[in-house]
Amino acid sequence: MRAIRVASAALLTTAALALTAPTAGAAVAGDENITSFGFRVTPSTIAAGGQVTLSVDGCENNTKVTSGVFDDVTIPKGQSSATAHVFWDAKPGAMYEVTFTCGQESGRTDLTIATGSGRSSPGTHHSRGVHAGVGGSAGGFDGHQIAVGGALIAGVLGTAYYWTRRRTDADHT
Repeated sequence: MRAIRVASAALLTTAALALTAPTAGAAVAGDENITSFGFRVTPSTIAAGGQVTLSVDGCENNTKVTSGVFDDVTIPKGQSSATAHVFWDAKPGAMYEVTFTCGQESGRTDLTIATGSGRSSPGTHHSRGVHAGVGGSAGGFDGHQIAVGGALIAGVLGTAYYWTRRRTDADHT
């Protein structure tokens, strides 16, 4: 009888942990950004007023690149890249969508404006570089989310322990 309780508790714990873990395929299943051509913005995080390189691969037409953070750019057929200057009034910490249109297809990516200690004017030289984030390893989580996740896991483990240690009326007789 004890083996059944231990196995049930282990199964319950495994199921609860599996249900609380994020699914890797969730972002892929809803991804509508698949195109027959490749595109990218380099760097993907830039200071206001900086210059980005817009690159495209495999497009047999002119590629129009649009965003709310720089003027529209056209990458001519046969070329693979062009540059754009980010507006000086771009909001630090904001993420802007960049759309690449090749023929009838469009693909989107994000461009993040770096945060800094203060605003600068054109021509100012920055020797310290841009303030980078956490590199994506924990960028989407905050302390509240981590605390809630930890509490859920602790609750599942505590429940499993309770049910494995609980004695039934049959055990006392």
